[in-house]
Amino acid sequence: MGRSVDVEERDRLVAEAAWRVLVRDGLVGLSVRNVAAEAGLPPSSLRYTLPSQAKVRERAVALVIERLKGRLALLPEGPASRDRARAMLLELLPLDLERRTEMEAFLALGTAATTDVVLRPGYRAAHSFLRSVCTKSVTMMINDERDRQGVEAARVHALIDGLALHIIRQDADDDCAWAVEVLDLHLEQMANN
Repeated sequence: MGRSVDVEERDRLVAEAAWRVLVRDGLVGLSVRNVAAEAGLPPSSLRYTLPSQAKVRERAVALVIERLKGRLALLPEGPASRDRARAMLLELLPLDLERRTEMEAFLALGTAATTDVVLRPGYRAAHSFLRSVCTKSVTMMINDERDRQGVEAARVHALIDGLALHIIRQDADDDCAWAVEVLDLHLEQMANN
């Protein structure tokens, strides 16, 4: 049991190191050797779990969703409400350094997935999960209007994607309160329609 936990922890640390390499050096810098160095491990230690750049990319995408699921699981339980929906959607925005790094890596991996057929299924699964969070949030707010839910979920997903991209493109130390205000305004309008 202890050994598998150690392997899982090392795997997570390596994927996080891959994010840092992606953010700092871009896709061209994402190699097994560079990721191992960033993680403080010898490259030979990755031989079996992440032996190639493709495997490192796949694991980095999977970690984005694992992290998001973990944050969502930490939200207080309660009835479906606008506040709960808002809290879920805020977890999708890069409002702190951890989520910013995660989003920058996710965007870089999304770009790679357009031409990397090995990475594409994992990226699509991650994208689908993000869409499901948006759909669940919308359902919490307008659960009696099924015809409207699909359109609103698509709008919320597009809004979250756009806000996240704008946040990433601004300086890391800039205030992101504007993005939360935009989301709040949209949720208010959606609830009142």
